[in-house]
Amino acid sequence: MSSRRGASPRDDRVRRPAADPWRTTVPSSPPVVDLATWQAARDDLLVREKAHTREGDAIAAARRRLPMVEVDAAARLVGAGGEVPFLDLFDGRDELVVYQHMWWDGAPHQGQCEGCTTTAWHLQDASYLHARGVSFAVLTTGAWDEVAPFVEFMGYRQPWFSVRDVPAPIGGEMGYLKCFLRQGERAFMTYATTGRGNERVNSSMGLLDMTVRGRGEAWEDTPDGWPEPVSPSGTWRTDVDGHPTWGGTGRPVPQWTRPGATPQTDLGRHGSH
Repeated sequence: MSSRRGASPRDDRVRRPAADPWRTTVPSSPPVVDLATWQAARDDLLVREKAHTREGDAIAAARRRLPMVEVDAAARLVGAGGEVPFLDLFDGRDELVVYQHMWWDGAPHQGQCEGCTTTAWHLQDASYLHARGVSFAVLTTGAWDEVAPFVEFMGYRQPWFSVRDVPAPIGGEMGYLKCFLRQGERAFMTYATTGRGNERVNSSMGLLDMTVRGRGEAWEDTPDGWPEPVSPSGTWRTDVDGHPTWGGTGRPVPQWTRPGATPQTDLGRHGSH
């Protein structure tokens, strides 16, 4: 274990990036125009945005008409209160959304999945879902004795459950958002998505997409002269100074705000998720 100057490995102060890694001296920026010219360009883009919104509404309507598949409502999961059947996750409501969080067995906190952190971190309060009759939970294949201290360290408030050895679609491959419907004592999966489909939870990405610099990722179509892009998802993991890194000194970004998050040199990952 290593530490910053003036801090010991036992230092529990909240860690925050010491510098802004996105600060740049590159003078590139959009052209400067008067307000009327800007408004005309904005109005032109709004036409495309409205079309995009309407297409999204049509896709959502098709999503609501998908068939569903029955799942094992009695499957046993392990959470903070011990072993429970999958049906208990509905908490008396008719619908349930889960995020299936990848897990690295035996890895310390800094070694856990940075991509999954973006989803779990952005959905720490499900009050608005509850108001609409929808429950939310995080599932993971990690053993509960490893998962519990991680959840406590991250400060997560939503319920987590271990689905170790539970078959798909409740268990199995992780990294998915899934929706379920309860009918009495039976449960059905109605929708599942992964990859960029998970972005609808991540409000930070949506806000970055509105900014002039965007996400700063290499796949984006950005003007010449913009700051040097990083690899896809490069900002999900940074070192203590806020620089993107996939090396052993990195942590999922929100971890640097947690008390006791000290610099490390090893992610502790072995094998696959």
